[in-house]
Amino acid sequence: MCLIAFAVNADAACPLLIAANRDEYLDRPTLPLHRWTLADGTEVTGGRDLRDGGTWLGVSGTGRVAMLTNVRQSVIGPGARSRGELVTRWLQGDGDAARFADQLDPAAYAGFNLVLGDFPAGRWHWLSNRDPDKPHEMRPAALHGRALGNGVYGLSNASLDTPWPKTVRLKRAVDDALQQLMTQDADDAWIEGLTQVLFDEQPASRGTLPNTGVPDAAERALSSAFVRMPGGAYGTRSSLVVSARPSGAGWQVDLREWTHDHRTGSPGTARHEQLHWR
Repeated sequence: MCLIAFAVNADAACPLLIAANRDEYLDRPTLPLHRWTLADGTEVTGGRDLRDGGTWLGVSGTGRVAMLTNVRQSVIGPGARSRGELVTRWLQGDGDAARFADQLDPAAYAGFNLVLGDFPAGRWHWLSNRDPDKPHEMRPAALHGRALGNGVYGLSNASLDTPWPKTVRLKRAVDDALQQLMTQDADDAWIEGLTQVLFDEQPASRGTLPNTGVPDAAERALSSAFVRMPGGAYGTRSSLVVSARPSGAGWQVDLREWTHDHRTGSPGTARHEQLHWR
């Protein structure tokens, strides 16, 4: 997953809102949004990486949430372990973020950002194994992180809230969607503003391009919210919107995913999963 904006407890009408794009090699085997079960019986709702078995964004039936992005570096060193397992490890656990971090070896993984959420407890945390001040430099891996208070956050392939143009724009769209939800409870028009940004292929202007150490042509292609790399080997595979809203004594959680077909250039029909947290 390479672009995420998310709001946690920013508005009582929707205490969790996530908008995200997953960028990946087009030939990497993947299953779209669905419910599936880990070896210990934990039910996960999200897409699934069939090569290594993990996921990039998932939720559990108990209200645990995890989201993952890679950290871009000019020289990619493979980690001994798959980053996708970080998400599933959190979803099947029952401890807090501090305990999770204590059991994590940052050197075992390539560069990552990881957001851990316990929705019923109202606890959110960000972790990374790259220096947040210089995430694109090759340095010895060390674990960084902080607790997240109420608000709207953004992640791409640098550090939390690094103001890349596409990240700033998606954060703004999440904030706008929250404002619409306050007055349009039964109307899904608020989703259109999110998908408009998620599906946008316009690159950043030259003066605002990130500088992550990759060639200029790649930097430009990767600067759009929706990525379509020259040559067609890599790009945005899917887009996801997750919302949790009050329902009875708990919360109704809706997950909508669009799987993109790079041959036709258009998103597929949205898949929809719904669950309830208490």
